[in-house]
Amino acid sequence: MAGTPLARAERFIWLTARVLEQRRFAYHFLGAGAEPVEAALTAYLNEDGGYGHALEPDLRGPVSQPLHTAHALRVLDSIGRCGGLRAERVCRYLTDVAAGDGALPVIHPSQRGYPSAPFIPVVDDPASELLATGPVVGLLHRNQVWHAWLFRATDFCWAAVDALEKSHPYEIEAAVAFLDGVPDRSRAEAAADRLGRLAREQRLVVLDPSRPDEYPVAAGYAPGERHFPYDYARVPGSLARRWFTEEEMDLALDHLADEQQDDGGWPVRWRRWAPAVALEWRPIVTIEALRTLRAHGRTVR
Repeated sequence: MAGTPLARAERFIWLTARVLEQRRFAYHFLGAGAEPVEAALTAYLNEDGGYGHALEPDLRGPVSQPLHTAHALRVLDSIGRCGGLRAERVCRYLTDVAAGDGALPVIHPSQRGYPSAPFIPVVDDPASELLATGPVVGLLHRNQVWHAWLFRATDFCWAAVDALEKSHPYEIEAAVAFLDGVPDRSRAEAAADRLGRLAREQRLVVLDPSRPDEYPVAAGYAPGERHFPYDYARVPGSLARRWFTEEEMDLALDHLADEQQDDGGWPVRWRRWAPAVALEWRPIVTIEALRTLRAHGRTVR
C-alpha cells in the first residue's frame, strides 16, 4: 500500500480509534498539544480517583481498576503531566485498593458483574501482583512523585523482583518498568542484569524473528503470543536495552516495522475475546509501535 508508515497509520487511526487515541496520535506525531489528550483521558476518571470505563479495553464497565489507572498514568507520563494533584489523586485511589502488603491486585473484586477478559479472572480476595504494581511504582518514581503508599509498594516490588526465578514475559516487563524508575539505580542495574540472563535462558524473548517456533509460548498465552527485545526495551534508555546486541535489536525492530498491516495498523498479539475489544486495542498498539520505532531511531514518516 502506498504512503509512509506514519501516513498509513494516521488513516487507520482516523478510521478506527477512540477519541483518546486520536488525540494521542495527534500529540505524538502531528504536533498537537497535550491539553486535548488530558481532556479526553478525564472522561475515564471516576470520583474515587481511579480510572474506569474500559480505558484498558480488556476490562469493560465503569468501575475503577488498577489496570485502568496504570494505563492512565502511562498516558499522562507520555504527555509530561504525571505529577501534582493528578498523581496525588491517583495515589489515594491506589491506597484504597491496595492489599494488606501495600501492593496492587491485577483486578479488584469490584469488576464482578461487568464483562472482562476470560484470561483475567475476578476473585474475591485477589493476590498482590508485581504485574500490576511494578509499572505503576516505577512510573511514579520516575516522575518524582512521593506518597506514603509508595514506600510499602516499593518494598513489595523489590521483594518480588529479587524472588523471580521462573517467570513469563509480562511479569518480566513489569519488573523492568519498576527497575527503570526506582531511585536506587545501582540495585536496579544489578537486578536488571540478572533478569536479562533469566529472560534469555528461559527463552522468554525471540532473538531471531525468522525462527519464532524455536521460542516457546508461555503457559496461558495465546498461540503465537511471543515477545521481542522491543517489548522489554521500549526506549534505548531502558535497562533492558543492555540485554541485547545491536544486531538482535535491529532484527527485532525490522520485525516490528514489518508487522504493520495493509490497513495501516499493527496487530494485537494476545487473545482477542470480543470484536469491540480487539478494535479498541489496535490503535493503542499502533501508537506504541510507532513510538517504539521512533525512540530507537527508525524513520516512520
